[in-house]
Amino acid sequence: MTILPPDPDLEALRLELARLRAVRKWSYDEVAARSGLARRTVIEIEQGRTIGTLRTWHALAHAFDTPLDELFSTLCRGHDLPGSAQD
Repeated sequence: MTILPPDPDLEALRLELARLRAVRKWSYDEVAARSGLARRTVIEIEQGRTIGTLRTWHALAHAFDTPLDELFSTLCRGHDLPGSAQD
């Protein structure tokens, strides 16, 4: 029997990006300049029109000085993190 993992909470990841940007009071242009991404890419990710690539999220994590694992932990909101189950 195959047990599939829960679906990642992509909405939470998108909202975390918006939260990080709002806390710093950065414009889309500021995030783009700090991350090396196109402004349009930042907007489309934050507005949920695209998910972006791992490379994109890596650039965003560096721009916000946030560990990638901390940023991606938002994907598991609403369910246990991998490795947290006790066997």
